[in-house]
Amino acid sequence: MQTSHCLTPRLKPLSARRSATMSVLDIGTSKVVCLIAELQPAEAISTLRGRTHLARIIGIGHQRSLGLKGGAIVDLEAAEGAIRHAVHAAERMAKAEVQSVIVNISGGRLASQHFEARVNVRSGTVTGSDVERVLETASAHGVSPGRAVLHALPTGYALDGQGAVIDPSGMIGDALGVDLHVVTAEAAAARNLMLAVEHCHLGVDAVIATPYAAGLSALVDDEAELGCAVVDMGGGTTSVGVFTGGHLVHCDAVAVGGHHVTMDIARGLSTRVSVAERLKTLYGSAIATPSDERDMIAVHGVGEDEGEAPSHVPRSQLVRIVKPRVEEVLELVRDRLRGAGFGAQAGRRVILTGGASQLVGLPETARRILQGQVRIGRPLGIRGLPEAAKGPAFSASVGMLVYPQVAHAEHFEPRGQGAFAGTGTDGYFSRVGRWIRESF
Repeated sequence: MQTSHCLTPRLKPLSARRSATMSVLDIGTSKVVCLIAELQPAEAISTLRGRTHLARIIGIGHQRSLGLKGGAIVDLEAAEGAIRHAVHAAERMAKAEVQSVIVNISGGRLASQHFEARVNVRSGTVTGSDVERVLETASAHGVSPGRAVLHALPTGYALDGQGAVIDPSGMIGDALGVDLHVVTAEAAAARNLMLAVEHCHLGVDAVIATPYAAGLSALVDDEAELGCAVVDMGGGTTSVGVFTGGHLVHCDAVAVGGHHVTMDIARGLSTRVSVAERLKTLYGSAIATPSDERDMIAVHGVGEDEGEAPSHVPRSQLVRIVKPRVEEVLELVRDRLRGAGFGAQAGRRVILTGGASQLVGLPETARRILQGQVRIGRPLGIRGLPEAAKGPAFSASVGMLVYPQVAHAEHFEPRGQGAFAGTGTDGYFSRVGRWIRESF
């Protein structure tokens, strides 16, 4: 990991025996969510083995998002305003002040790279320093210019050619190998996201890829172990995370989401965007039914007042607009997975999550296009969520509270201030640089 690419700060590992209060900020194209939670050490949950803590929500604030397009910030001031409102609402409810947050990123063209490395074991028995050396060797591979590293996850070790070793420490062998999965995003998109948060006088604890967060919250262990694809369908982006062997092995995103369906409806029925959103939620479907021709829906034109008589169109007309766009998104996901070599593996089991996954008929359409078992994923193993926040729209937000419990699995080099030079936000980045030097 060349230092110039490591823009995003690293989270301190969470002690398994200590409670902690964490704040997260889910900055999406359609909504901004701030959650404040108490993480309390917990007995293991059989289906969620990786979790050391139970999160209890003590504050929640959510706000319509502004200033974002395709998951990336396009208007800094508007985005800051939405972030401030969401954070203030959560602070009021929790009666606590938020100092720093974990944030997620869906835009910035998420991508995966895999690096392998091998080192000789010095003493015949693998020690912690051998593991460190092999990880450092894998990290020495350069990431493409202009990309920021979000995650560096060891997905498996090999000892003398024997693969699938989970933890090589203490084992006997001569050569130790590792596979390292590196998730990156465009550095400018990550930087602007952090800048918007910093302008709200908040520190950034870590930046997480949205599909990783969604998977951490919506998957049970067996799914992550046996292999599945998590498809997080948001307003402006649809992002994908492939999990197998309990690890995230692939990340990708396309800049098409639920908002594009709304815009298609607004254009196709010549109505306002707010009306189109309501029609999509109430009557939209990705599959046609025999009654669609008979069911009439009222549509107000773009320039008409609410008082004027609306025109009536058959529901089939709405379905004819929604269906092709939804199919297009799922076909894009399918082709991206196939292109990355995960088509067959991920297609067996698909977990749809995110706000746009709630569209009627979506699981059936996904089953047909992605050819696998499909279910809707909701946040698991969390307390204190209001009823309205228990749905798939909040999977990524809750996943960011699970992340501190697994962050210790990532590998990053200790680094000095050089990594944060020239970003135009010296105060904040030098503070983060100092924090990294002191913490590791």
